[in-house]
Amino acid sequence: MRIHRLPAFETNYLWLLTNGDCAGVVDPGDAAPVLDALERHSCDLRYILITHHHADHIGGVDALLERFPEAEVCGPADTRIPQVRRVVGEGDTLTLEPLGTELSVIEVPGHTLSHIAYFGDGRLFCGDTLFACGCGRVFEGTAEQMHASLKKIRDLPDATEVYCAHEYTLDNIEFATWVEPDNADLLERRTVARQMRDRDEATVPSLLELEKRTNPFLRFDEPNVIRAAEEFAGRTGLRGAEVFGAVRHWKDSKFD
Repeated sequence: MRIHRLPAFETNYLWLLTNGDCAGVVDPGDAAPVLDALERHSCDLRYILITHHHADHIGGVDALLERFPEAEVCGPADTRIPQVRRVVGEGDTLTLEPLGTELSVIEVPGHTLSHIAYFGDGRLFCGDTLFACGCGRVFEGTAEQMHASLKKIRDLPDATEVYCAHEYTLDNIEFATWVEPDNADLLERRTVARQMRDRDEATVPSLLELEKRTNPFLRFDEPNVIRAAEEFAGRTGLRGAEVFGAVRHWKDSKFD
């Protein structure tokens, strides 16, 4: 199976999965780049995988179904995604036989209440839950829910490739340096990411091992991150979800 990155809108990435003349797509917010890629690779669309209901993730589904009415739309139980034909949740496995892969479903509420991610063959398609050196805003869930979701992701193997849905990396790194200004791995990542963007290269996918060393939203139990969160919150004794919540609020209020 091959994975193709399809830029859309200003910052989105759609992920096209192909094997021979069969294809699947993750979070097609816009149909046009998907249809173009399918024609370019001479593929029929067999699967549409949805992580959550936001328009920039599902906006192209109807147009794709007009062209490929037999495509199986998989996604969470959410009335805001009426196109879903196969509802999936925690612990379910999607056997995408024509693509030669199996994907396990992980429920990751926080950004939205019904958000899910897909994991298989060392790859994680996580929508807007985890970004390169960042995470999604907590729109519908709670800090506790998002913290628990990120813990699930952090427990995946270090070699996991993280296919998130946006090119937010440079902005995320700049905030991360506020939290950990002396993190040598983070400073090196900033240099590399700037060089990549200067060459108009994507910084996604990233490796989970790198996220664990540089992403403040996965480092909620690191002493330096705890101290920074406590300083921002103006109180001590923060742990776990409280650390995550303070860092997320910090980014929301002072940076975004």
